Amino acid sequence: MANSTSQHILSTSANLLGFCLFVITSIHINNASKNNFIDEFTSVIALLLVGSVIFLFLSIRTQDIQKEEKLENIADKFFFIAIIGILFIILFMVIKYW
Repeated sequence: MANSTSQHILSTSANLLGFCLFVITSIHINNASKNNFIDEFTSVIALLLVGSVIFLFLSIRTQDIQKEEKLENIADKFFFIAIIGILFIILFMVIKYW
């Protein structure tokens, strides 16, 4: 069984995915997506978070310890890259709309 860290990252990834979808929807509602790369970048981050969620779910469900650790490592890398990407999204939004 996967450790509790995986379950925490799983729920956090799902919540951050909601954040990304909110950002994308907000940009499209305001018709600001024509000259704005934030929505494309946020879409990539959302895909990374979906990948993290899938790999973490599979790591929780597997019975093989080695496979569990491998899936967790992949998910952790996806999650870390997504967190860095969210940081850049926030920084860009602060700079652009300040």
